[in-house]
Amino acid sequence: MKRQPLNSSLRAAAQLLGDTHWPPSHRGLTTQPPEPQVPSSDPWRAGTTGHLTWFPSLLSNTLTYRVALGKHDLTVDEEGSLFVGVDTIYVHEKWNSFLVRNDIALIKLAEPVELSDTIQVACLPEKDSVLPQDYPCLVTGWGRLWTNGPIADELQQGLQPVVGYATCSRWDWWSFMVRKTMVCAGGDGIISSCNGDSGGPLNCQAENGAWEVHGIVSFGSGQGCNTLKKPTVYTRVSAYIDWINQKMQL
Repeated sequence: MKRQPLNSSLRAAAQLLGDTHWPPSHRGLTTQPPEPQVPSSDPWRAGTTGHLTWFPSLLSNTLTYRVALGKHDLTVDEEGSLFVGVDTIYVHEKWNSFLVRNDIALIKLAEPVELSDTIQVACLPEKDSVLPQDYPCLVTGWGRLWTNGPIADELQQGLQPVVGYATCSRWDWWSFMVRKTMVCAGGDGIISSCNGDSGGPLNCQAENGAWEVHGIVSFGSGQGCNTLKKPTVYTRVSAYIDWINQKMQL
């Protein structure tokens, strides 16, 4: 399968944490119990960004934005991690905060980054590719450990099987809120993303063994982080390959 890596100067940004609330709510990772990711066990777990740049008008010219790379525990200084400045933030031109459409952005780093054991590029899926029902994927993030619970210090991970569009768009699932430019995963009522994981990646392993970023955490249920039949809804990255390539040329 053809793959496209994000290069060292422009990649889906490291996860900048924050909450925006609107039912359906934006998310953070919930596992029952939480399952910390082993440091550096999977350096392919790329950071991604969606509505963390939710309103372009709120992006400040006076604040300093930084991207953290190679991080696992947010409370300590870690060998192999670093912070890089931001050159430009590209928010999708058709981002709709009310309907949560086109929930994707790219951050161009201010300088190239040298790859290492803890910092690797992310693979993009083939354009317009759609994963089948129950395809196993992993979501990662530092969001709340459970509904209204504490924010995680260590990076968490959770298994999220894909829920096909035909199922996810049913009236008792997500109905009209889901579009074909999105991908649903989870919804078993046990493991989920939660508030604070917004913009985080949904990584899925291809047949050739490569891990690809198929989704970006977009929204979930206002009823709770791990609500049955309310899987996390992700921006489907494969629907935006042309847009990503266009911005990478700027």
